[in-house]
Amino acid sequence: MRYVALLRGINVGGNVMIKMEELRKVFEDLGFDNVKTYINSGNIAFDAGKTTEAKLVGKIEAAVEKHAGRAVPVMVREQKDIERILKSNPFDGQYGSHKEMHVLFLKEPMPKEKEEQLQASALPGERYEVRDREIYNHLPHGVAGSLLTKGFFEKKPKVTYTGRNWRTVEKLAEL
Repeated sequence: MRYVALLRGINVGGNVMIKMEELRKVFEDLGFDNVKTYINSGNIAFDAGKTTEAKLVGKIEAAVEKHAGRAVPVMVREQKDIERILKSNPFDGQYGSHKEMHVLFLKEPMPKEKEEQLQASALPGERYEVRDREIYNHLPHGVAGSLLTKGFFEKKPKVTYTGRNWRTVEKLAEL
């Protein structure tokens, strides 16, 4: 099966710095095949035998922590889920540029009370749509100054996530 792993905080803000060729090697050493990366921010597509995403997450997180010397949250989706995410965009046709769209990939589905907290906290013009383990973000004023850059998700709903802009999500479907 084809999977996509999304690592949080790789090569951004000087946090966890890992070269993509090193990350590819970590995945190959785990026995994954056809490993491909996209840009320098922890996007890896790979083939593995059919298993649960939770088992893949545990295996990948342990290997990345051993390599990087610190824990890195990992979200995994089957490749077909990336295509579903693209087709299910609730804001399709409602934005002028791909730069206005982002998707947060959650480790677990967001509880209803945390979704309500998110909606109540949205800044003027921002729109969020929670769908299972993804949050679609329409940010017409850009990501700078939005809830994504204000640490909201770490402080309020405290969900484990990683975000990708729309162009990256489109590329993930091609890996």
